[in-house]
Amino acid sequence: MASKFSFRAHAHWKKACGSVEADSVNRIEFSAPPEFGGKDGYWTPETFFLAAVASCFVTTFRAIAQISKFEPVFLAVAAEGMVEKGEGGYAFTEVVLKPQLTIKQSDDPQRAMRLLEKTEHSCLVSRSIKAAVRMEAQIHVAEQKLADVA
Repeated sequence: MASKFSFRAHAHWKKACGSVEADSVNRIEFSAPPEFGGKDGYWTPETFFLAAVASCFVTTFRAIAQISKFEPVFLAVAAEGMVEKGEGGYAFTEVVLKPQLTIKQSDDPQRAMRLLEKTEHSCLVSRSIKAAVRMEAQIHVAEQKLADVA
């Protein structure tokens, strides 16, 4: 496998909002956030950033779980970022990831937590940013259906 990859995205601004697109994916319109004079109801660079962190966590967990032969029932990840004004201007100072992992009753919750922690340390996007990234995970055990018992 190659050790160097290149990814591209293109952003454009026209009238009231901008758009961003990447090779072979749909165009997404964006604006600055309302807090910075932008329009409400659009993706913003800030929400793109958090979406990148959350989606990287999900895809990294998927890869680690697959390698570990662990089959989760469901994973959802919320990402919340804190932006503060410092010496150099505004910057993300913290990102909190809140994964909610549902596992089978037969699975070990401690193993699931270890895989989540490994994901937190392995996510390419999280490792690439200077803001602190921390995780607040929840693990849920799926209820076993009566049909599964019989």
